[in-house]
Amino acid sequence: MTKNSNTTIVGSSKNDQVWRKKIIFHQNNARVHTCVKAMSKIKELKYDLLPHPPYSPDLAPSDFHLFLKLKIFLDGQKFVTNDEVIAAVEDYFAGLERNHFMEGITALERRWNKCVEVHGYYVEK
Repeated sequence: MTKNSNTTIVGSSKNDQVWRKKIIFHQNNARVHTCVKAMSKIKELKYDLLPHPPYSPDLAPSDFHLFLKLKIFLDGQKFVTNDEVIAAVEDYFAGLERNHFMEGITALERRWNKCVEVHGYYVEK
């Protein structure tokens, strides 16, 4: 097995090599994310965990890109059953552009850089 920055090659010959991208997982430091069970799962999956400051409203993954837009999408809607909520969320994800997640990662990188530039102080939107 050989490894470069973001790719692992598994196999002994060119024909049976499997290319796998290295997963770098980003989450905030909420207790549910840092509990023994959650951290054990991250270790079991062999994800690299990106360090996160104790609390940064600028970098909280749940507040930044994906769920912020989902909250906006769901705003004002009324649901009677869990199935209605599930259907609405599935509709939201089905309607996303293919590059949606990459745009979020790129924007988050810009925010990280901005946080570093201002020495961790709050970054205005």
